[in-house]
Amino acid sequence: MRRPLIAATAATAALMLAPLAPAAADHERLPQGRHLKTYTVKAGDTATGLAVRFHAWTAELISHNHLDSSGRLRVGQRIEIPVVTKARDKDRGPSKGKGGGGKDKGKGGGGKDKGKPQHGGGTGGGSDGGSAGHPSRDRVRRTITRAANYRGVDPQLALAVSWQESGWQMHRVSSAGAVGAMQVLPDTGRWMEQYAGRDLRLRVLKDNATAGVLLLGVLDDHTRNRRHQVGAYYQGLGALEAHGLYGETKAYVANVLAIKERLEAGRPPA
Repeated sequence: MRRPLIAATAATAALMLAPLAPAAADHERLPQGRHLKTYTVKAGDTATGLAVRFHAWTAELISHNHLDSSGRLRVGQRIEIPVVTKARDKDRGPSKGKGGGGKDKGKGGGGKDKGKPQHGGGTGGGSDGGSAGHPSRDRVRRTITRAANYRGVDPQLALAVSWQESGWQMHRVSSAGAVGAMQVLPDTGRWMEQYAGRDLRLRVLKDNATAGVLLLGVLDDHTRNRRHQVGAYYQGLGALEAHGLYGETKAYVANVLAIKERLEAGRPPA
């Protein structure tokens, strides 16, 4: 008479010992162009943070894994992340060797390891004229301002970040491959294409400004804190969420916010 109890106990033990399976998938609901990545949730993970890190959409991650409306996750839970394959495949392309780093290195893919930042606006001198074949600083400033206003981003913040990164100079390329006035890495540019809805050519001023401004907007959505927004542009959102602001990032943030105050007061950035 005790055999059913033993069998039930054995079955229960087997269930308890088995690893947690990924959440039930709604494959039919996912758009085309998605690659499912199995992931085990760690302490501090959030649905939005994972979506940013793996180039996915938060809403798709939540609905695909049948999470509640807040996207609440449990440590140890296994989920499937619907990675947007356009970004994933392009990250594997030829441009990756030109400086596209890991996703927690900053800017969504480069940040504090993108090469020496151009503190104080670089070394391009005080002239407002562009170098041969490059747009002038005045034109860079106007283009960034237009892009920021169009995307609903504080234009003075975008200008301050650009001055800190490159001194409003499009010909700047860091040792890690960050490009142009907004110092955008190639893989970050490909990530921002998802938000722009088109290809972005980072060596073209308008597209460079668009990529940097879009990134500031994405970081604002995920941090809701000005210092963290600016810090994540330099350090990377994943690293910021995991470790807080690094010491050198704090200095970067202070510089950017000081530049922003000068611009708001109608003074030169440096």
